[in-house]
Amino acid sequence: MTRHVFRLPDLGEGLTEAEIVDWKVAVGDTVEIDQIVVEVETAKAAVEVPVPYAGTVLSLHASAGAVLSVGEPLIEVGPAGGVGDSAAAERYREEERAGSGNVLIGYGTGHTPTTRRRSRKAPATPAQPPTAPASRPTSPSPAAPASPPASAAGERQAPRVISPLVRRLAHEHGVDLSAVTPTGPRGVILRRDVERAMATPAASTVPAAPATAGATETTSVATRTTSEATGTPLRAERIPLRGLRRAVADKLSRSRTEIPDATTWVDVDATGLLEVKDALRRDRPDLGIGLLALLARSCVAALRRFPELNSSVDTARAEIVRHGHVNLGFAAQTDRGLVVPVVRDAHLMTTAQLAAELTRLTALAREGTLPPAALTGGTFTLNNYGVFGVDGSTPIINHPEAALLGIGRIIDRPWVKDGAVVPRKVTQLSFTFDHRVCDGGAAGGFLRFVADCVENPAVLLAHV
Repeated sequence: MTRHVFRLPDLGEGLTEAEIVDWKVAVGDTVEIDQIVVEVETAKAAVEVPVPYAGTVLSLHASAGAVLSVGEPLIEVGPAGGVGDSAAAERYREEERAGSGNVLIGYGTGHTPTTRRRSRKAPATPAQPPTAPASRPTSPSPAAPASPPASAAGERQAPRVISPLVRRLAHEHGVDLSAVTPTGPRGVILRRDVERAMATPAASTVPAAPATAGATETTSVATRTTSEATGTPLRAERIPLRGLRRAVADKLSRSRTEIPDATTWVDVDATGLLEVKDALRRDRPDLGIGLLALLARSCVAALRRFPELNSSVDTARAEIVRHGHVNLGFAAQTDRGLVVPVVRDAHLMTTAQLAAELTRLTALAREGTLPPAALTGGTFTLNNYGVFGVDGSTPIINHPEAALLGIGRIIDRPWVKDGAVVPRKVTQLSFTFDHRVCDGGAAGGFLRFVADCVENPAVLLAHV
């Protein structure tokens, strides 16, 4: 009988591991060649992985939330028409009887996951306390779910949530994870637990702690974790730093460690830029040119005038590398966190082409389907943090680039124009640069050129 073990493939871009996010199949399912069987999250993006075999799924070698290295067993497929062996068949039948269905497939129902060479798990749940004394008999209802064990000190334990999808589901529906009764192995909260809590309004509040012998009636200020302003219960929680969040943390830490950055900023009258944007949207809506595309065009033109800012530093060879192309990165906020998609060869594009590529990459980023290659190779980054309603920032350079331009919100402010104070649409531009590649003169010149383009978009006509 032919059995195929499909291992985690090389996902490219130097990635060596991935976290299991969601299984698309269960043990016993029939799969076809190139069928998507699992979604994984790497340090750069979410990736859907197809299986190269056809047949019946015999086993899943990792649970959702586990981290596998490239080459480790992922899924086993056998001949179509049956589960393939008695052990796998029995496990599949047990899961069906237990009603686990397709909810977070891979956790199983009361089974321990297959041992792997490498996985990241939360600490084991403490052992259950001893049985109550005979003088205080208890007769719990068989239908009542078991409560999470308490620590030796009687304190609440941080909820164990392995899957980022479960955590996001709870956040979106306002479910307090510390009040959810887990049904997964070793006290893990599963998707079905959160969905059950969503259907029970009382589950969104933290239950009162049971009285214990010798406990005082007065609660100390340190243990009161309810916000006086909102009444929202606070809770202790440990969130694994991995996947995209870990990649962002590593890159930003490296940037702060290696790059001697400096920031300069200027307030600009963006009324003219908004008028051009509105005119293009009115007269040529087919071009889809928005504010970000116009700012991107200004940055590309500025980098032609100040090429030292379109560079990186090769510390190993003690050289400044000036790039012969502009790969423009732009910050995009998604459900998975901040990502920086890259518009390749932006210097070769028209404004309309820039707009189309910005729109395409933004949609992929928000869907979580950006390929890893779309998140690497940038030479300069544009960050429109004004969408968060803030005026200014001192952004961190996206290592190994040499500069980053930030744009604050555009709001009505008093502005002196032709000797009179008038209301205008004003924003702040913040420019952070690597002081190793240039001095303040070049950085100031770059920022002033972009500011001139914002205040008078006609300036771009002489530089495109």
